[in-house]
Amino acid sequence: MPSPALQYTELSTTAQTAYAQLLEAALTTEHLRGVADLSGSFAAKSVRGAKYWYFQFTEPSGKLRQIFVGPDTAAVRALMSRKTQPAATAGLGPLARACAALGCAEVLPRHVRVLNRLAEYGFFRAGGVLIGTHAFLAFGNMLGVKWGDASRTQDIDFAHAGKRLSIALPGDVKVNMHDAITSLEMGLLPVASLSAKAGATYLNPREPEFRLDFLTPLHRAGEKPYEHPQLGVTLQPLKFMEFSLEQVQQAVLFSGERCVVVNVPQPARYALHKLLVYGEREGSFATKAGKDLRQVGLLLAYLKEHRPAETLRAWAGLISRGPGWIKRARLGLTALDKLTPYLRVKTWLKFK
Repeated sequence: MPSPALQYTELSTTAQTAYAQLLEAALTTEHLRGVADLSGSFAAKSVRGAKYWYFQFTEPSGKLRQIFVGPDTAAVRALMSRKTQPAATAGLGPLARACAALGCAEVLPRHVRVLNRLAEYGFFRAGGVLIGTHAFLAFGNMLGVKWGDASRTQDIDFAHAGKRLSIALPGDVKVNMHDAITSLEMGLLPVASLSAKAGATYLNPREPEFRLDFLTPLHRAGEKPYEHPQLGVTLQPLKFMEFSLEQVQQAVLFSGERCVVVNVPQPARYALHKLLVYGEREGSFATKAGKDLRQVGLLLAYLKEHRPAETLRAWAGLISRGPGWIKRARLGLTALDKLTPYLRVKTWLKFK
């Protein structure tokens, strides 16, 4: 019998429905944000004897901005009165609380705060993807299961296609992640790098396990960290990362009444990418490698039963990329078969 840490249980239908409702509401809110969602006030200005109304608010960076509302007319005053109506985000809190009460996984409050700030600055709209253990927790809610391995982590991992893969972002748009992280005032500082102004990792010197890592695909040996001009952050190249950045999906993470919509990898691609990384590192980073293999085992156990075709398509794409990919996959699968022999993953994937 597998260890309890390597098993999952299905969430109730009610819990799965609650999460689906939260995700739908959060996605809708992303498109309906307006003045009602901004913290600010109306201010009148007199221009050449005529009265005009503006709405002034403070950006996440601390910069004061004003939005022109219109002249002082009955129609504009009626529009301004709607500011007292509930914001589009007001209905998300009760849905998030219901999800937690029904057994869906929450993340740490300060992690949701970080994710929210990066979302406010446009990181996920610009193609940013949440990876690592936070993505794994999101998969549980997405797939309607509760993982036996409920381990948490203090680090948050992000990835972006970087300079190699196209993103739908105009060349003059800036999404400054350094400013976003600094504005949190959580003591997170960039780790210096010899090849860049700031490294691809932010951490709190007093709490080094609390860190943010930014990754991007590695396309040639020895490739240096890349300072992305539009994101305002340095990206650390990682081999095989592009495999996880194809066919990304959306999920919602929450803590208490706060929630945020993020991009996450396709679950099957996430699991198979972890096998590649294990094969690449082989023997090093033993603690992290063990955690990653447990996540792979849990995901593939679910996917084998519920989404086999999707996983087999992802696997076919992986082994079509050449002998280097196949070699690492073989090492990862060998280790996984030792950890979870009951899954018979090699047999399922028809891999010798």
